[in-house]
Amino acid sequence: MSTTPSSLKQSAQEVRVTGPMGPGFDTILTPEVLHFVAELERRFGSRRRELLKIRADRQQLLNRGELPDFLQQTKEIRDSDWQVRPAPADLQDRRVEITGPVDRKMLINALNSGAKCFMADLEDAHSPTWEATVEGQINLREAVNRTLTFTSPEGKAYRLNEQLATLIVRPRGWHLEEKHLLVDGRRLSAALFDFGLYLFHNADTLLAQGSGPYLYLPKMESHLEAQLWTDIFTWAEQELGLEHGTIRCTVLIETITAVFEMDEILYALRDYICGLNCGRWDYIFSFIKRFHAHPECVLPDRSEVTMTVPFLRSYSKLLINTCHRRGAHAMGGMAAQIPIRDDAAADAAAKEKVRLDKVREAGDGHDGTWVAHPGLVPVAMAVFDQHMPGPNQLDRIDNALRVSASDLLQVPEGEITEAGLRNNISAALRYMAAWLGGRGAVPIHHLMEDAATAEIARSQIWQWIRYPKGVFSDGRNVTNQIFEQAVDDELTEIRSEVGELAFESDHYEQAATLLRQIVAEDKFEEFLTLPAYEQLN
Repeated sequence: MSTTPSSLKQSAQEVRVTGPMGPGFDTILTPEVLHFVAELERRFGSRRRELLKIRADRQQLLNRGELPDFLQQTKEIRDSDWQVRPAPADLQDRRVEITGPVDRKMLINALNSGAKCFMADLEDAHSPTWEATVEGQINLREAVNRTLTFTSPEGKAYRLNEQLATLIVRPRGWHLEEKHLLVDGRRLSAALFDFGLYLFHNADTLLAQGSGPYLYLPKMESHLEAQLWTDIFTWAEQELGLEHGTIRCTVLIETITAVFEMDEILYALRDYICGLNCGRWDYIFSFIKRFHAHPECVLPDRSEVTMTVPFLRSYSKLLINTCHRRGAHAMGGMAAQIPIRDDAAADAAAKEKVRLDKVREAGDGHDGTWVAHPGLVPVAMAVFDQHMPGPNQLDRIDNALRVSASDLLQVPEGEITEAGLRNNISAALRYMAAWLGGRGAVPIHHLMEDAATAEIARSQIWQWIRYPKGVFSDGRNVTNQIFEQAVDDELTEIRSEVGELAFESDHYEQAATLLRQIVAEDKFEEFLTLPAYEQLN
């Protein structure tokens, strides 16, 4: 940054990098930026930890049967007439956004994809090894400076086009910490690490290009957590000499508690926020997690929990209406399909499924949507071009829409099958093995999966084994014995598929051990990435 923060006057003795310093790391982990993120931690770290305790306290209430509802103490905010600040010019039209990790090849392909925006993901599509996390920041800075290149092992060269998608960065969630950087002897908040490095190194350059530091904020559970981000943004802008409101953000509504506080989240971030996003896969996981102690809240096979089931349909429509009343964009969910190059019929069927999903979103009033692969950008773009001739649909408000708490909490009907169990085991094992090996976005069964898929899969298994509703459609109970046998069967299939050498080196046994431990533990694990992170090199 061109401005020297006042915090640089403080001693650096209590800021310690414990990870190895790879090539170029000293250019991104400068003394100045380390002071900046350390000051973020000192000022806001205790509030983050307090908010995590509030999450745990709320979970205890949910376990005892207190269901979430719209807050009485903030009713005036919901009933009042106010709007968020208009989005900047390069975030007015977001009809198709592509998402993916921050490795060099993905960054180039996504920015060149023809999508309006690219969400560069340091969270669920990122395995947070120290090397990948710091290299991701180096890659982001080169992307912002338009100097990013990549040459594959086969010699293919990748470079940025003249016309690029608008860059939006997703830092890690409040629950995660960066174990390789200690501030006053304590691990730094991973969110503050990711945010601080990106803002410090790139804000001036982005502003000079007519853009700005744009963020996607994940995993929030309340407007109090949104208020923390507001206070962080305000302090960071003042510290770095940036105008108030320079930072702009979009919040993923991907927890069952946050859906009851969307107005309040928009209000808390009203000087910074541009929109909300239907983070539907994490939302399903959150539903299972927050009601894991309720036997009546067992969900059917993952494949049956689509956006057309009532509780997800209510969530989507409420998000659209809430956003448009406040002048904010309502972004649709992820299409995880990837091209099936060796089967033209299957590829066409997958793309048609994506098209129909995007027709639903555009028809409902979403202002844009997500895809996980450049090959799906034209499919989604064609739908929104047809159904959304303007840059967005902010003028679409359904004044007759009424969504109640019971609408948002309605458990969907459907079957639990052995095929569904085995699919969950396969997805969880394959994703967790890849994550432990340093890959956070993983193609599995023609879908680009991130951590949310593994979270849903292991959570469903945990529920099905424990509760009376965990019965296969053929009448058999889902038992631990069936689960264990299915894990063994899947490991045998993977070994045959990838070969002995790859099986031994690619963390499959480690993933199976971790999955078995999480499923066996009677205390529901909040995030599988928390114990997995301690095993990550």
